[in-house]
Amino acid sequence: MAATLSTPPMLLFISAVKLITEIALLALFGQWVLGLLAGQRKDQNLFYQVLQQVGSPFVKLARFVTPKLVLERHLPLVAFLILAFIWISVTFAKINHCLRIGVELCQ
Repeated sequence: MAATLSTPPMLLFISAVKLITEIALLALFGQWVLGLLAGQRKDQNLFYQVLQQVGSPFVKLARFVTPKLVLERHLPLVAFLILAFIWISVTFAKINHCLRIGVELCQ
């Protein structure tokens, strides 16, 4: 019974990390698609600017962890790939945690 009481905070933490990662991934992907559609005028697009603001902390983090050889224009892709790896890892962690505590507690 004591193990069951300590599992919801861990599940909450895993779910929160997964949610933040999903939001960042969707923002970066949306920014990329909108950049393709808007072309050279993407910086004037309000929705592009909003998506850029949502994704900018993760792009800055990508700049922090990558060497200076990586060009600035490639940082959103690097951030997307790092976030995709985190999302896959957290998804496996959530599956493992749910199998350990019981699937009915994860619903």
